[in-house]
Parts: sequence; C-alpha cells; structure tokens
Amino acid sequence: PTSIIVYRDGVGEGQISHVHKTEVRLLQTACEQVYGPKSVPFAFVIVTKRISSRFFAPGPKGPQNPRPGTIIDTVVTDPTKYDFFIVSQHVRQGTVTPTHYHVIEDTLRLPPDIMQRLTFKLTHMYYNWSGTVRVPAPCQLAHKLAFFTSQTLRRAPRTELDELL
Repeated sequence: PTSIIVYRDGVGEGQISHVHKTEVRLLQTACEQVYGPKSVPFAFVIVTKRISSRFFAPGPKGPQNPRPGTIIDTVVTDPTKYDFFIVSQHVRQGTVTPTHYHVIEDTLRLPPDIMQRLTFKLTHMYYNWSGTVRVPAPCQLAHKLAFFTSQTLRRAPRTELDELL
C-alpha cells in the first residue's frame, strides 16, 4: 500500500499513551519488516465515542443540534494535540453526541481538513445503514466482527494467538 490509516476504537483517555507505546510501535515494526527500511507512511487515529461534550448550533428557535458533518477542531480541543470532534449522524430526538478523534501518530502528514473529511466520509460507508453512522465504517465493521466471533466461538481465544492479533 502507499499509505495506511488505522482507526482504533475502545481506548480510554488514560490508555492513549500505552497504545502509542505498544500498538503504534508494533505497526511501525511490522511495516519495516514487510516493506523494508522505506516504511509505508501511516496515521493512527483513536476513536472515542463515550464523551460528555455536546455542541449546539444557533437556530431560529434557539440552540439546536449541529448538522451532520460539523467538525470542531478549535477552542475546545487541546492545542498541544492533533484532535477533533465530528458530528456524523442526525438524531430525531434529543441531543446528538459527537465523536472525538485523536491522531496519535501521523507519518502520512495529511492536512487536518483532509483527514477530517476522510473520517467523515467513512461514516457513510457502513453497508448496513443508509445514512451515516457514528464512527468510521472500519470501526463499525471491526466491532461487528468481534461480536460475531465472540458469539460463534463461545470460549476464550487460543493463547498462541495473543501475540499475533
């Protein structure tokens, strides 16, 4: 491949440095082993769904939910990190919950607006839903695969696989 983008879900705020030290380094090592010293550029993005942040847009009758595709990357984000929020879905009732993205490694060097747009476009790619989903399709597919696997196996995975998956 010419580039790799990894969307990693299920990581708590306190686990980000551990993921960076272990998973990102393992990905770098694997790319170097497979593709040689001129490694493939990649981005590693942490996807966080369980957040307490809510955003509103001005409306004719007061504050309303932002439109799908709204990207928040200033003021409430950490200026020392590469992070952003995306409101990717429409809700009919209640308050929409955005998804928080942390780009913890980026040798791909995509401009932030391209990374944000790509991430939003991937929320349209989930085959089981006609609209947008809350997370990029690769995250939704991985979640579904993990669920189906756990339901099918109904036992702990083999220990030999611990270091391979």
